[in-house]
Amino acid sequence: MTEVFQFEKEYRIHVYETGPDTRLSLVALFDYFQDIASDHAEKLGFGRQDLMKTGRFWALSRMYAEITDWPLWEDRISLKTWPNGTDKLFALRNYEAKHADGRIIAQATSSWLILDSATRRIQRPESSLSHFREHFQSSVSPVRYASKIEFNHEEPSLSESFRVRVSDLDLNLHTNNVKYLKWIIDSFELDFVMKNIPWSVEINYLSESLFNELIFIKTSEDRNAEGFFNHSVIRAEDGKELCRVRTGWKKRG
Repeated sequence: MTEVFQFEKEYRIHVYETGPDTRLSLVALFDYFQDIASDHAEKLGFGRQDLMKTGRFWALSRMYAEITDWPLWEDRISLKTWPNGTDKLFALRNYEAKHADGRIIAQATSSWLILDSATRRIQRPESSLSHFREHFQSSVSPVRYASKIEFNHEEPSLSESFRVRVSDLDLNLHTNNVKYLKWIIDSFELDFVMKNIPWSVEINYLSESLFNELIFIKTSEDRNAEGFFNHSVIRAEDGKELCRVRTGWKKRG
């Protein structure tokens, strides 16, 4: 893989990107993933602006991340990303975050779809990215790719309902994909978050949500895997599941 098809960027962790434990928040980490993926796609010539010229756009469909360490406020970390070929309708992308001394912070994979702006039909990535095909050979991924999440909620808890706000929207006037994760983290009790720390996240994005729609979160603890929770983001008006997430937690210390 040529150098241009890997992209590395440094991030300094600001105070507003930390949680109550002064460590980088899960939401901020996923913001970094989104930021570097967008920057790299633009540099490669198949970013948002490039696809819009032909009436298409990117949609994040699935993501999986494993976090092994949580950097602190004021730390500087490096994040690397690279495209990793295609799998049927998905264009694949990998990520790796490290401390300055080379210690791994997080590793992640993502699966993207290319949609027609007018019809919302999925476009095959091989044809849309044909000019870059020779550079899209698959390499070894740092962690597995997200799969279709299957679970049955057993004795679920329901969050209080809330509206999609202006600050939740992206430049397409849909809910930004990281906001779903923020909503889920916000549905946990503070005491749980102070005593536990997330180490894995798997996400399936299923449908869009729009301004002022009423949302609630359905959560259940996975009885077959200790420390794992299953989450569904639900639109209250029609009961449609918008996003399905599985989080893994471990005790602090």
